[in-house]
Amino acid sequence: MNRVAFVFTRAPHGSSAGREGLDAALATAALSDTIGLFFIGDGVLQLTSQQQPERILARNYIATFGVLPLYDIEQCYLCRDSLKARGLAVDAARVLDVELLDADVLRQRLADFDRIITF
Repeated sequence: MNRVAFVFTRAPHGSSAGREGLDAALATAALSDTIGLFFIGDGVLQLTSQQQPERILARNYIATFGVLPLYDIEQCYLCRDSLKARGLAVDAARVLDVELLDADVLRQRLADFDRIITF
């Protein structure tokens, strides 16, 4: 079976990319044995806790990240360098348990996947 990586590169509420990526990962989980989620660049903002998207009249889909274990999606990686570049704390609370990786290690881990889909 193919190993599929989903790479989140955009902030959560400026576009529908994050929501679409999450929906695609959940749908693909039924067809693939191994799914990995990678959060890089502005994508690290997807996992920020205590977001309030309703204040800007956006749909709150962030809680959906909590169902990933039910779909056997357990490989989730967050770029430490992207966090630092945005002034975010490495040890901050997040909506999903992730493994923090430096950019070079994250790229190596991403290379282990057969298909890479970017949102």
